[in-house]
Amino acid sequence: MRTTLTLDADVAAKAKRGAAKLGQPFKRVINSALRIGRDEVLKPAAAKPYKTKARALGLRPGLSYDNIGELLAKIQGEDYR
Repeated sequence: MRTTLTLDADVAAKAKRGAAKLGQPFKRVINSALRIGRDEVLKPAAAKPYKTKARALGLRPGLSYDNIGELLAKIQGEDYR
């Protein structure tokens, strides 16, 4: 595909130096750089890690884990079973 592309002077100079150093055509160097850059530019942004703050939940005053049957009866009523 043929298209017109305007390169900044520093980018064009670096690509020309790279093409000369590698002994490859300018077009091939530009296409290779665009392929690498395209993948980098189109990569989705890294998601922020999900964080939560820990909170001590504990039991309400007057309740205890020592007798689970009694605890369930207080919380859910006598018909908890």
